Amino acid sequence: MKLQQLRYIWEVMQHDLNVSATAESLYTSQPGISKQIRLLEDELDIRIFRRSGKHLTEVTPAGRAVIEVAGQILEKAENIRAIAREYNDEGKGDLSIATTHTQARYVLPAVIREFIQRYPRVTLHMHQGTPIQISELAARGTVDFAIATEALELFDNLIMMPCYHWNRSVIMPHNHPLATVSPLTLEALARYPIVTYVFGFTGRSQLDQAFNKAGLKANLVFTAADADVIKTYVRLGLGVGIVASMAHDPVVDSDLTAIDASHLFAHSTTKIGFRRGTYLRGFMYEFIELFASHLTRPVIEQAESSKDRESLDGLFSSVDIPFHP
Repeated sequence: MKLQQLRYIWEVMQHDLNVSATAESLYTSQPGISKQIRLLEDELDIRIFRRSGKHLTEVTPAGRAVIEVAGQILEKAENIRAIAREYNDEGKGDLSIATTHTQARYVLPAVIREFIQRYPRVTLHMHQGTPIQISELAARGTVDFAIATEALELFDNLIMMPCYHWNRSVIMPHNHPLATVSPLTLEALARYPIVTYVFGFTGRSQLDQAFNKAGLKANLVFTAADADVIKTYVRLGLGVGIVASMAHDPVVDSDLTAIDASHLFAHSTTKIGFRRGTYLRGFMYEFIELFASHLTRPVIEQAESSKDRESLDGLFSSVDIPFHP
């Protein structure tokens, strides 16, 4: 049994049994992967995959058990490599982050600038996507950290830590009728077309809950994953925008009126998550603390030792989570 063989069956599973796609992602040949999987099956005297001709069609019950353990072994092997890298050169390495446009555009730049100044020999890799995509990347170990507001709780193997709360603002051209409505109400908002985030993005669920609870139907005419796109269509007169307050820049967006909507919608919480069992290098702890100052190394280590979601939530129940300015 070889570590390479375990890598192949694990990656084939992650690529929905597509050996060709697996070979492409691993920069190797399809016949080579198929041969190694066969050799492993012969050694173990079980079938890991069922086949139809040359194609893999499903994973056998025995195969699922083997692949689960293979994933654990591969994770331990990567942790051993990370430990070696830490002791060889603690200031050099790679850090990969998956996040949404809002975090990448409005929150992370200052954090990353400071981090690079402290660790100029650490290469940063940023992946942007939907909250589900982000969470999947972290759950599979493809990235080190996932930073998002939605979807992280769907993956049991992620350790999630709250970073900050944030509220929303309603944005519109200065001459819009709502610009003079005080206080702004959900009833007033419901009378106008609304441009906001797609469902599952950047706390969108809180918006839907507020309208539903009030017995109102929001007139959604356009949704997008990108706050800058939302602002573009607000400027075109498509409707009023509802965005994370951090996405409104008083200088860049001086042509738009922004009204605080914290009294209309419950706040959302952005979290950072990483795969349970991941070996965190020193600079990784420091990145987390730069992003959320209350997440010090001792706090993170407590979170790492939590046994389940309930104990993890209990750890942060008494922590004063800040609001994003």
